[in-house]
Amino acid sequence: MIATLQASLVGATATFERHYKQPVDKVWAMLTDNALLAKWFPELKAQDLSAGGSMIFDMGDGSSVVMEIMDIKVNSILEYVWGNDSVRFELSPDGDGTRLLLIESISEITSHTAKDLSGWHVCLDVIEALLDGEELQNRKKVWEQWFVEYTRLVEEFRFTRTNRG
Repeated sequence: MIATLQASLVGATATFERHYKQPVDKVWAMLTDNALLAKWFPELKAQDLSAGGSMIFDMGDGSSVVMEIMDIKVNSILEYVWGNDSVRFELSPDGDGTRLLLIESISEITSHTAKDLSGWHVCLDVIEALLDGEELQNRKKVWEQWFVEYTRLVEEFRFTRTNRG
């Protein structure tokens, strides 16, 4: 299911909702255990899992970006700086499984927004596949398909914002 994109006081908020069959602690580990993070987001590492701690993003050119953890509650909330924005994962039990919300606060809609949203969408698909003991085949092709949908979503959002009134 595609994310929702809504106006906020500081720009926009993209919200992804997923339901995984596995319990919260298994999903939490996907977000915080570096060995598991590497399977779905190899550029991302947890450095210090505490409020004020950090996640590290490897830029792939020998440099990295330190992203401050803004909020963390084990098995429940992980929020960190994401460029000029933030990403927040909220986990809650859902029967025997887990409900995950990924909320990206976006200060400005740019030409890169649809790419980022498509990327998060595929990341969540990869997490699901890994949790199910599978592997998502051809991530690039899947990303390209979602990029078309997220480009449309971002353009509709821009149109609505420009023409409301």
